[in-house]
Amino acid sequence: MAAATELHVPEAHRESFWTRYVFSQDHKVIGIQYLLTSFVMLLIGGALAMAMRVNLAWPQSGILQADQYLAAVSMHGTLMVFFVLTPALLGGFANFLVPLKIGARDMAFPFINMLSYWVFLLSALVLLASFFAPGGPLNSGWTAYPPLSALPQAAPGSGLGQSLWLVSIAIFCVSSLLGSLNYITTILVMRTPGMRLGRLPLTVWGIFLAAILALLTFPVLMAAGILLLFDRHAGTSFFIPAGLVVGGEVIRHTGGNPLLWQHLFWFFGHPEVYIVILPPMGIVSDVIANFARKPIFGYPAMVGSMVAITVLSFLVWGHHMFVSGMHPLLGTGFAITTLLIGTPSAVKTFNWLVTLWRGKLYFSTAMLFALGFISTFVAGGLTGIFLGNAAVDIPLHDTFFVVGHFHLVMGVAALFGIFAGTYFWFPKMFGRMMDERLGRVHFWLSILGVYGTFFPMYYLGLAGMHRRIFNYQAFPYLAKLQPVQVFITLSAFLIFLGGLVFAYNLFTSLANGPRADRNPWRATTLEWFADSPPPHGNWHGDAPRVYRGPYEYSVPGAREDYLPQWLSPVEAGVEAEH
Repeated sequence: MAAATELHVPEAHRESFWTRYVFSQDHKVIGIQYLLTSFVMLLIGGALAMAMRVNLAWPQSGILQADQYLAAVSMHGTLMVFFVLTPALLGGFANFLVPLKIGARDMAFPFINMLSYWVFLLSALVLLASFFAPGGPLNSGWTAYPPLSALPQAAPGSGLGQSLWLVSIAIFCVSSLLGSLNYITTILVMRTPGMRLGRLPLTVWGIFLAAILALLTFPVLMAAGILLLFDRHAGTSFFIPAGLVVGGEVIRHTGGNPLLWQHLFWFFGHPEVYIVILPPMGIVSDVIANFARKPIFGYPAMVGSMVAITVLSFLVWGHHMFVSGMHPLLGTGFAITTLLIGTPSAVKTFNWLVTLWRGKLYFSTAMLFALGFISTFVAGGLTGIFLGNAAVDIPLHDTFFVVGHFHLVMGVAALFGIFAGTYFWFPKMFGRMMDERLGRVHFWLSILGVYGTFFPMYYLGLAGMHRRIFNYQAFPYLAKLQPVQVFITLSAFLIFLGGLVFAYNLFTSLANGPRADRNPWRATTLEWFADSPPPHGNWHGDAPRVYRGPYEYSVPGAREDYLPQWLSPVEAGVEAEH
């Protein structure tokens, strides 16, 4: 049974500027801090992507040298995965929404919550400092495969830049663990009376399961990173094999194995895909139900699918290593589990489509991005069926086909989930509405740019275009593909332009947007019971009690087309749910 949160909330909660806006322990402020920091990192990561695209479209421009190109590739991947998608979802939305949606006053451990943000910010600053390191930032890719990442003399970015990357990631893992423990504890023990697990909004389920994944996988990455630091600076040989020669000099390491890093990295790496996809799956469910004015179809199946994805995500990491010389029998096992994980994803997609069917659809900006999430998730996910088979993956593994796949299914889909959530909960966060006209401009620039950028990459991959290649024009069969590269780059600029429109909309709406009332979307979940923006402690007086599930839209016999979770059967004029 859920335990009620009965903290004493003073009528006039007084705080200084520093404790209210900087070193705040309020989950809402911390969530906004995470989100704004993630958006800054998104701008930097996006600018790096634009530089790479210009280089690929017009190699003669000389905008990047070879080592700078590899550094840009590596930092773009690191920034987008670790410092944009993960913290925005499992830091920003998780912090802001979890207590409000379950009827709690705050997180279970407010001080640790504040600490998690500042540790995250420290990790981001350490990473950005690597831009100024001698030799520049790492150029071993966001996966940092040894021995390139293990030997400081291997390449220009293998020196201090690589060490700072490892330190940054280790610090980031600490922040993630602090946050995950908080979310799991809060959801399990601080739900308001009536908020059974079966009444949790799917956004909370997505955050809860993603936090479990993070709790179990980030320690593996942190341990691997520390071992790699030992290899680099303490003379150990966990990942460095014997007999390596760099610059004509034999490296004095013996006994290590680079494959050990790959196993450890991908044991974290593939669940990371679901760490950044499960919360958007919940966000999209909330948004679609609201703007279709229908209950989510098959709520138990949606929760069951999320649980199945969580469990199966621990059993698929080997498909990233089909080309490593893996035994075919083991590869077949990983191929089977990889294909199996497509089943619960298909169930969720089917349920979203049925929810939309014959709904009273309103195409708000949040709804458009939610539909964009489904579209890109399917467009990227279907090509995962190809890459999940070893026989197909091996020739495609080092090509742009993979780049198109994971950008659509992981990067763009998750980012569209973030945008859908931002447009949907902006009124609750700041008490103002975002400009819907600018929001639609943002969406259409983004969706056109996304498909123009990543869909042609499937063609490039099938044509043999390698990943991470700086001078592809050295190969005649690739040089003739330059017009496709130009088209992709121009499309990518549409995405970047859409991002600038979003930034303008965000800040102008923050300053001058129309005032939002408590429940501008006529939604049903508990956060809409609070003022916009919510006060310290989230609600004046007692915390709300829950009487029904989270998606009671268009209920026959009800006075309005939605029944909020907090409305008692007497107030709602309907029979109580048992």
